[in-house]
Amino acid sequence: MALIELDRVSKTYGSGELTVHALHPVSLTIQAGEYCAIVGPSGSGKSTAMAILGCLDRPTGGTYRLDGHPVNRLAADALAEIRNRTLGFVFQQFHLLPQLSALENVMLPMVYANLPKAKRRSRATRALQRVGLGNRLHNRPNQLSGGQQQRVAIARAIVNRPKLLLADEPTGALDSQTSQSIMQIFADLNREGMTLVMVTHDKEVAGMCDRTITFRDGQIIADSRSPATSPTGSTNQLIRKTEV
Repeated sequence: MALIELDRVSKTYGSGELTVHALHPVSLTIQAGEYCAIVGPSGSGKSTAMAILGCLDRPTGGTYRLDGHPVNRLAADALAEIRNRTLGFVFQQFHLLPQLSALENVMLPMVYANLPKAKRRSRATRALQRVGLGNRLHNRPNQLSGGQQQRVAIARAIVNRPKLLLADEPTGALDSQTSQSIMQIFADLNREGMTLVMVTHDKEVAGMCDRTITFRDGQIIADSRSPATSPTGSTNQLIRKTEV
């Protein structure tokens, strides 16, 4: 089943002589359960594509269907609801609130989902245990290493059980050994059925994904799968629902 469908989606900024074509008409389908890397040089359009996939920006033209529903023309409050309930985000900079503990940071998305406090605490605890931080619940970000902060960010991203996890350079600020441990968490989440799309400049990181989509000059110039991946999607597709 297609989770992401871009049908001739484009993005332009400015007008007249100042028009910038950040994304030319692009068509792309990603199946539920896939694990994809989006790569390309600076200015290639990969970050613009990621912003559109995450409902953080609207395309200028074309149609974006998420889980079968056209989302690019939805009102701002409806998009916010989708971001909270359907999508999870992990960034290069962890974006943790420094005054809150790891547990409190992970509980935040559930506040907007109107879950009772006891349930928020229980689910946040399980999410942190899921990423190996069950013994760091009450540490603040400045008491954690960079890799541990990224694990907190991943726990926060998955605590609402999203259908799609979007990661933008998630290992860019980490050393190689820590990057490997973060990539292992992503691989485990994918094996459990979560769909992942990751923007990265690191060829080694991209090689750990099942599919690599290459952008250049606002267009997709290559779309390749690892030899172990079937033509219809990831070999890990929908083994079981992710539970946190």
